[in-house]
Order: sequence, then structure tokens, then C-alpha cells
Amino acid sequence: MAIIESDIDALEVRNGKLQFAALFHALADPTRLLILDHLRTGEHKVRELTEHLGLAQSTVSAHLSCLKDTGLVLVRSQGRASIYSLGQSEALDALTAAASALLPQDPAHHHWQEAHSMDPKEG
Repeated sequence: MAIIESDIDALEVRNGKLQFAALFHALADPTRLLILDHLRTGEHKVRELTEHLGLAQSTVSAHLSCLKDTGLVLVRSQGRASIYSLGQSEALDALTAAASALLPQDPAHHHWQEAHSMDPKEG
């Protein structure tokens, strides 16, 4: 019976790690971070987000789906439209603050920016 309990414990740990991985994956994209920042100003329809970001509706919808899967974004229906909002703004603020504390003080010494530029002309 101890073997079965160990398997269950291992599965629970693995599922927890998968949830962490999904959350950090959702936060690993600069466009998704921009969407989260924009949703801090209040609820928005996909159309409003596409206009603000200058992206295709399908692209914004895919990013919103990823964010919704982690609970970072909530969606509610209003007629035929979907209205998006932040799911856990206080927790997201705390996570952002913790992430800021982990960032290097002098990012010029790191090559991350070269490999992950947000400027489409450089990609």
C-alpha cells in the first residue's frame, strides 16, 4: 500500500509542477504581459485589445486563451461579446514585485534582450 501512496504523492507533485510551468509559460511572452498590463486599466473586449496592441484578433484570442487557462484572466459574456478582466490582480501584483526583485540590477550585462527583442525589425 505504501507504493500506491507514493505513486499518488508523485502524481500530485507532478501536477503541481505542471501548473507552475503553465503559469510561467503564460507569463513568459511579452505580448501576454502587455495584455495583462492593459487589463489592469479595466475590462476589455478582444476588439479593444487588438486595436490597442495592433495585432490580429486571432493572435490576441490565442494569448487570452493561454492567460485564461491559468486563471490570470477571467472572461464573461455580454450579449455576443466576451469581456476580459484580470483574474487575480493582487496576486499578480505580488508576483510581479517578486519577479522584479529577481531581475538583474544591470540588464546590459545579459544577452537576454538580444535574443528576446520586442522590436519586430530586429526579429
